[in-house]
Amino acid sequence: MKLKNSLLNQYLLIILLAIMIVPISFLFISIVFFNYLLIDEEPNKYQNGTDLEAMWHAEAQSLDGASDEQINEKLMKIKNEYSEASVFWVDETGKTMGKLPENQPVPPMWSTSLTIDFMKKNRGLEADPYTVVSLIGKQKDEGFMVLQVPRSVMLSTGQSLQDRYSFAIILSVVAILAIFIFISWIFFYKIRKRLLRLQQAMSNPTESGIPDSISVEKKDEIGQLEVSFNEMIHQLENSRIREKEEEMLRRQLIANLSHDLRTPLTTIRGHAFSLKKEELSNKGKESLDLIDNKIGYLGQLIENLLSYTLLTTGKYPYYPERTDMVRLVRTSFAAWYPVFEGAGFQMEVEFPEETFYWEVDPQRMERVLDNFYQNIYRHARKGAYIGVKIDAPLQQIIIEDRGPGMKGESIEKGAGIGLSIVSLMLKDMKLKWETETGEKGTIIRIMCK
Repeated sequence: MKLKNSLLNQYLLIILLAIMIVPISFLFISIVFFNYLLIDEEPNKYQNGTDLEAMWHAEAQSLDGASDEQINEKLMKIKNEYSEASVFWVDETGKTMGKLPENQPVPPMWSTSLTIDFMKKNRGLEADPYTVVSLIGKQKDEGFMVLQVPRSVMLSTGQSLQDRYSFAIILSVVAILAIFIFISWIFFYKIRKRLLRLQQAMSNPTESGIPDSISVEKKDEIGQLEVSFNEMIHQLENSRIREKEEEMLRRQLIANLSHDLRTPLTTIRGHAFSLKKEELSNKGKESLDLIDNKIGYLGQLIENLLSYTLLTTGKYPYYPERTDMVRLVRTSFAAWYPVFEGAGFQMEVEFPEETFYWEVDPQRMERVLDNFYQNIYRHARKGAYIGVKIDAPLQQIIIEDRGPGMKGESIEKGAGIGLSIVSLMLKDMKLKWETETGEKGTIIRIMCK
């Protein structure tokens, strides 16, 4: 798998961008922002205190021997050029002669102590405003003049731009972060969407019970999972086809065997019947009775196999009708009464006068009851008891025996095909059966679902 098709590599790239995006974006935006703004921005003439001080001293020396009007004109000119600054001058007698602007709090008269105190408070790197004091004239005996500039206007051009546009820079960085988060969200949203699509395909099988295959759009890890999923679907479909083919072959084989075995069994039973008319010893008669009994059992087993095959393929006849259940159970048990009586069974029968009706196929229902009676006759002879009761209010058919139970051992115990047929027939008739079985017997209840 190529590196660009790996979700792991894409995720690591996102993590790397997350680590680098803040410092890089801040640096990049700052460079672009300031380079663009500095093109139209003039240098700040207030930013260099040394230049201001040199300019002020030069102007003071140039006023050597100047009159008061000339000094005031010079200060006016400087004020016009440096509009953010405040200027004033004091003559040799200590009198304030001019100040710009006029409203600045300057004492009208200056003493030596006041001048020293003013110099002390307004000199130094932290003093605000920035103050420059210069003696007028070359002889330095014509008074002094003062220039004051607020520290707030002495910022460099870059610092000034940063103060004015820092909020915009932060917003730009936040916008880049938002775009990065959005891209990350799209990345994981697409992964989640593809996983949900795969989950939906797994949880929504078709009528055959196998999900549909899905289209593979990418060759990353999820794409490989989708390919494996489609391969699994393909294998399941092939397996289902083989299973259906094998099931059809098995059912066809059972149907053919059942049909083919009936003819020789009929022939053997005919010869056994003929032998019964011959003179045989007691031992021979016992053997002949055993053969006839086993032929009957084998015939019943073949009939069960054929019935089970027809039921599972949906080809067993089914004709439901409104049926009097008390009458049907009474008639069914009456046919078995001589059999149980001849075997020495104790029989308890309770058929109420009140009846109820089920929408069932009478022949199937008789077949179900015959299977239960036959199992009792074969496997519960030791208990020698059968009870057939009908609970009309609850609409239940109850069949009891006192044999070893369904989990007990019996010499004639088969593979349970008869009970499988019972379950299939009752299911088709929308009925169910429940059992209570143990070493002291079995109770079977047939009821509606």
